[in-house]
Amino acid sequence: MSHIPPEWSSYWDHVFHRLNKFHPLPEIPGDWALHTINLASEWVEQQYMAHLAGRPLIPPPPELDVPTILACGQLAFLLAEAYRNPIQLDISMVRYNEALTKRETGMNDVHEESLLARFPPAEKMLLTRPLVVLDSGYRIIIWYVLEALNGYIQSDMYTATLGMSHHLRKSVTHGASQWRTNGANFHATDGADVTPRCINIAPCWFQQGREGTPPENTWGSFMPEVSATLKGERGMSMILQMQRPGLLASAVMCVMHPQQYWASIRTHIELGHWAASHGFEDMYQNLKHWASIYTGVTVMCNRLSPYHKDPKCPPEGFNILTSIRSYRQAMMHLINLGIDIAYDPGVMVGYSGRLVRHGVRVDEGDRIIWAWFVRDSIHNYTRTPRPEYAKYSPLDLDMYEHVKYNQADFVRYGTLGLTCPA
Repeated sequence: MSHIPPEWSSYWDHVFHRLNKFHPLPEIPGDWALHTINLASEWVEQQYMAHLAGRPLIPPPPELDVPTILACGQLAFLLAEAYRNPIQLDISMVRYNEALTKRETGMNDVHEESLLARFPPAEKMLLTRPLVVLDSGYRIIIWYVLEALNGYIQSDMYTATLGMSHHLRKSVTHGASQWRTNGANFHATDGADVTPRCINIAPCWFQQGREGTPPENTWGSFMPEVSATLKGERGMSMILQMQRPGLLASAVMCVMHPQQYWASIRTHIELGHWAASHGFEDMYQNLKHWASIYTGVTVMCNRLSPYHKDPKCPPEGFNILTSIRSYRQAMMHLINLGIDIAYDPGVMVGYSGRLVRHGVRVDEGDRIIWAWFVRDSIHNYTRTPRPEYAKYSPLDLDMYEHVKYNQADFVRYGTLGLTCPA
């Protein structure tokens, strides 16, 4: 007997009820890169549900180019494979989050040992296939997707990273507290092309220590800014080179965490309206062409990442890690979960940066990481409600088998290609 309500008679009705409940969908400006992101994201979700249900795949939207179609199609298949393979842990991430301090960095070993004593992992695990990791309440903690990035996406990431060399060379620091950019945490490159450094790229965010309040009195508090890496004549070219990898990282969130996906779109649009109304033309143009639902991305080349957490991310949300290049046999350690995962080139990991203490060490070979992140302070600035935890339900598999796909109901927002007109 089907548990699907009768009103879910089309794909779009199903999506609206399942993902957004009673929240109205935001209107995406037709000339923004976000338009094409949403077009691709909805198609990825359609393919994902078709794979789960064992039903025929739906033809790709004609607005997407061939490399994007191939990348999205491969990703949808692997996301379905991951969802079919859940692993449940005996830990409540809600209670774990309540035990954390507000500025939890994961760098205090004594404090982390006390947390491990209160929330001990049941067993050590090594993950080597696509899957999802759940807590005791079926909240999804990890999406682990091997081979998520095909050759087109890896090539785009590599080319775009080479174009960032100017900023990467200037990013090194020496203070112990600035471990993310400390020169001691990078190993030399195998060749002359990769610059072993780390930078942040964001079209609209708060500088360190300047998180502001929602703009009732805009000029009386700190305001969002364009990141230093996007200021100047090279900024727009960087954004355009990052568009296809940004689209793919955004499309996965439509499947992994639909509430976060739509919350991020709402935030992005509100920031664009805010920037336009205050005459911040550079910020507005960056937001218009930013092909990502995330606040920003950290680009890391050949960096050692000690065990840490990301305190500025919402506990309910996911960051996305993507990794490429020539290194071998790397492991990502999720220390407070008792999990190690094979961190091969082309991997994609969705995880809660605030809740999962993680680290990676690669001493040989070149490794380029793009870590897409959400800043809770930016969502708060636009008064976007926090999403709930994404939850796993075996009933979803039954649901997908009964959903009727109606291509005529598929709402398309897309433009021709990713690059928007100026």
